[in-house]
Amino acid sequence: MIRAYKFLMRPTVGQAAALAAMLADHCSLYNGALQERRDAYWHVSKTSVTYGQQSAQLKEIRGFDPERQGRWSFSSQQATLRRLNKAFAAFFRRVKSGEAPGYPRFRGVNWFDTVDFPKDGDGCRWDSAPHDRVTRVRFQGVGHVRVNQHRPVVGKVKTVSVKREGKRWYVVLTTEQEQPEPLPKTGSVVGIDMGIASFLTTSNGEHVANPRHGRKAAAKLEAAQQALSRFPRVRRDKRTANHQRAVDNVAKLHRKVRRQRLDHAHRVAVDLVREHDVIAHEDLKIRNMVKAPAPKADPDQPGSFLPNGAAAKAGLNHSISDAGWGVFLTILHAKAESAGREVIAVDPRNTSRTCPKCGHVAAENRPTQEKFHCVSCGHTAHADTVGAQNVLRAGLVHRDANPA
Repeated sequence: MIRAYKFLMRPTVGQAAALAAMLADHCSLYNGALQERRDAYWHVSKTSVTYGQQSAQLKEIRGFDPERQGRWSFSSQQATLRRLNKAFAAFFRRVKSGEAPGYPRFRGVNWFDTVDFPKDGDGCRWDSAPHDRVTRVRFQGVGHVRVNQHRPVVGKVKTVSVKREGKRWYVVLTTEQEQPEPLPKTGSVVGIDMGIASFLTTSNGEHVANPRHGRKAAAKLEAAQQALSRFPRVRRDKRTANHQRAVDNVAKLHRKVRRQRLDHAHRVAVDLVREHDVIAHEDLKIRNMVKAPAPKADPDQPGSFLPNGAAAKAGLNHSISDAGWGVFLTILHAKAESAGREVIAVDPRNTSRTCPKCGHVAAENRPTQEKFHCVSCGHTAHADTVGAQNVLRAGLVHRDANPA
């Protein structure tokens, strides 16, 4: 199995400048390759340029510009060209399927923050100074960079990536590991119901509080964004020191909220995986859930629109995004796979409207957001607990119908 590790790097001032120059040159290569494809398409011949053709030009480009493109790893430059090729492949796939295409765009220097090295030892070397007490990673053109390795790396390192987040630098490793030993069986099964009032509710009636990290940081974010809005929108190299500090402050607050969500998701997922053998959850289509409602044209007044509840839906969308359901479910599946647990996604329709006692389905069974009261048999419980119990039942039925 493949696992990723992310570690903070501690570059010197000179190494940080070299890393920034590497990102800038790879960004220039990406934009140049994109421009070549655009020019070839708009030419009267409608020529298409492939990754293979652009990769074959790298030797000439490196020889023509040895001070910039010639400094960096050939393999990492190929990876940048493959990234562009992947963007075009996704564009044509969306065109073919009738989706919104989204033509690949040019990247600004501050929007190009990752360089990939496809193979450890080719332009990079993890643990490049094994006899040093401090772990270091070596990059061609940069040197041996100190790494804050907070946990051991298990398995063979396959790829290495450099990532910039604000003023911090990270190294991301992917390793190939043998299938780990599964955790001991607990004999417990559980269903979970994702929500806003509570982050999740289990079929046992336990509620995990929703931390609402985004809402807690909203006041600070609003003040920071107001301070940033006072500066005119200019290129990165035209910003004053105060302007750049305002930009960094906004980015810092957003990164903190993101890390808080990740930490909470990891903690909740670990608890579930350790305590239960089977975990059933709703197969939520989060992207569809956070879509804005379609406008309603007013037939009596052309050019006018009827109320469509967009303001209320926007608040709900913010709450769903703040909860981070998608991140949590991704982490849960990954941890369950490593631990030998089974995670089952079930259809969420009517899970909170079905009575777990008699099976009666009706919208009237849920008179309020929290209360469930069956109009047929009179069963009363918390609505989220009922939803989790129905999710568990559906998950077990799915498992029995599709044995491994």
